[in-house]
Amino acid sequence: MALSARCLIRLCRRSKIRFDGTCRAAIRTMSTGRSAAASNGDDILLRSDDTNHGITTLTLNRPKQYNTLTTALLDELLLQLQDIRGDASVRVVIINSSNPKCFSSGHDLKELLMSTTQEKQELFKKCSSVMMYLTQRLPQIVIAQVHGVCTAAGTQLVASCDLAICSHDSKFGVNGIDVGLFCTTPSVALSRNVHRKHAMHMLLTGDFLSSEKALDYSLVNQVVSKEELEDSTRAYAERIASKSPYAIQLGKQAFYKQLELHSLGDAYAFAGDVMCTNMDSHDAQEGIQAFLEKRKPEWKGT
Repeated sequence: MALSARCLIRLCRRSKIRFDGTCRAAIRTMSTGRSAAASNGDDILLRSDDTNHGITTLTLNRPKQYNTLTTALLDELLLQLQDIRGDASVRVVIINSSNPKCFSSGHDLKELLMSTTQEKQELFKKCSSVMMYLTQRLPQIVIAQVHGVCTAAGTQLVASCDLAICSHDSKFGVNGIDVGLFCTTPSVALSRNVHRKHAMHMLLTGDFLSSEKALDYSLVNQVVSKEELEDSTRAYAERIASKSPYAIQLGKQAFYKQLELHSLGDAYAFAGDVMCTNMDSHDAQEGIQAFLEKRKPEWKGT
């Protein structure tokens, strides 16, 4: 019986097998969105790798269920992120949706109703782990490519990505309050992206943000037409992927860490040390030399 990509990843990790090129190639053949297996509509998460540009796309693929973040989908997402983390060939990750009208509607309410207290605790813990992994563990930059409706934990996912681009028809909500649920876990990511009074208004009223409001509130970086969304996101990803991977990874880690430091002085002291480390790297030396010589730098990622 053939192993699924999910089972293969778990088997490798439990056996402490290193993810070398052969192992990654096998997993991608089984899980990539460009493969025949992924195009049959059975996989709840599709993966497509553009090795020429160092960009990997993860597509939420439960369109009939509006991409609800079930335990199974969160498992798949985390497994793919763990694989990507150790893959130096991937520089940027795009997360998008196969549903033309919805990015993600958050958690599956039916699943929650049927779950025990312990199962609900495990689900929220798992969801939080995925969200934190995006910023705290994953060195690559993650871009949310959003179109249509995005609610509750779906909005949390967007807020947890490093960057986000949405189409004009997108709208964002944390509207659990409408069914008697305060979106407590989504509020963690939301309140770290938008002003607390804007976040509290959304959480208390269930009101949706239009794409323009989401841009004004800094929940997204760009708003484009639906027709331009894919190309604009790709161009954004390619631009970032063309930079020094070492500087990007070091900078991402430092950016989020300094936000958590107690004082401004601590943040500057930490940032100064990181700047020195960055300056001593090959890529910084190469980049400066290339600038002075008016040529394109050749990054090594060190």
